[in-house]
Amino acid sequence: MLSAPIEEVVLVDEKNNILGTMPKSEVHQKITPLHRGFSLFLFDREEKLLLQQRSRKKKTWPLFWSNSVCGHPGPGESNISAAKRRLSYELGMNTTGIEKVSPYRYKFVRDGIMENEICPILVGFSNQKPVINPEEVEAVRWIEWSEFLEEIKSKPGFYSDWCEEEAFILEKTARFKEILKSKQKTIF
Repeated sequence: MLSAPIEEVVLVDEKNNILGTMPKSEVHQKITPLHRGFSLFLFDREEKLLLQQRSRKKKTWPLFWSNSVCGHPGPGESNISAAKRRLSYELGMNTTGIEKVSPYRYKFVRDGIMENEICPILVGFSNQKPVINPEEVEAVRWIEWSEFLEEIKSKPGFYSDWCEEEAFILEKTARFKEILKSKQKTIF
């Protein structure tokens, strides 16, 4: 079993200027300081999206279904490097094809814990099979993009709040549609 890395979360102001760092284990509280994060939506060659059910051990949104991988870049780490690191740690997967598609800023509270992030939305591709790290992930599944959007509409609250909002942002983003069309033929 992989041991949990000690992670430092980068605290920022509303303009994304660095204010300092805080251990990840301490940052998510009733009042969470604004910090950097990322969200990755990972697709296979058939344009199916990999979803994960967050581990019951998670402090934030345990057992909720969410996008492929979420996390925090460490000091001096890019969002794409952080996404690759977390993809490997949580799902035992790697990819070279990750791109930032949209900026995103959110704040949600559930069960007395706040998420408060500047969190760019990333899109990537991989045909590897996930190998779940049970400390991070309870279950995974692949789903057609259109079916995923319908499920969000018909089951509000089934997915993490940020995942739902990010999906609708992606659906309205021309670059996201371009990436799906071009990558399905060239990345594999």
